[in-house]
Amino acid sequence: MTTYVLIPGAASDSWYWHLVAPELAARGHDVVTPDLPCDDDAAGFAEYADLVVDAIGGRRDIAIVAQSMGAYTAALVCTRVPVDLLVLVAAMTPRPGETGGEWWVNTGQAEAQRSLAVREGRDPDDDSPETTFLHDVPSDVAAESIHHLRAQSGTPFSTPWPLASWPEVPTRFLLCRHDRLFPADLQRRVVRERLGLVPDEMDGGHLPALAHPHELVERLEAFRTEGSSPVLAG
Repeated sequence: MTTYVLIPGAASDSWYWHLVAPELAARGHDVVTPDLPCDDDAAGFAEYADLVVDAIGGRRDIAIVAQSMGAYTAALVCTRVPVDLLVLVAAMTPRPGETGGEWWVNTGQAEAQRSLAVREGRDPDDDSPETTFLHDVPSDVAAESIHHLRAQSGTPFSTPWPLASWPEVPTRFLLCRHDRLFPADLQRRVVRERLGLVPDEMDGGHLPALAHPHELVERLEAFRTEGSSPVLAG
């Protein structure tokens, strides 16, 4: 039995995983879905990691799955508890000393997002949730998601990521080919430059746990059984 620790992205809560967690549990795994203190201006990455470590407790055989900005927290957790596998999903990959806010500029995210919209014939100024995040999410799930949006404090976006290098834990990166927030060509470059990895890929937008939960579970289970190697670059 593996303990899957599922970390949500910014302005989100554990509901994000509500279609994934039961399927993992049905396969015999323990599942931990902590809610991060994202609306607390006194909380930064250290406090986020504290909460996840507390939620893990004494569990072992751990696979951490981190959505989007959850990667910042997940990497910190990997330095404090034994982790067998880290899976980054549609994630931000930080550099040592880089704040969450600097990531957007340093990676060229805005230009990549706008360029993708132009190539697809969409209005590049339309950054609504429906267009950016929910375009491939079933309508009933998309409607329910509005009730689970949380205020996101700016504290993590102004706090330097404190690690000197990426933790030495087997890592996989799963990008979503139709991600409108973090386009696939951006992610391929950033993951190669920052982790020395070739990312795995699946169809879908930025929120695969809501849009394609079964495929995401299949990918996670494949990663778990295949294993991986530590990243090549910090």
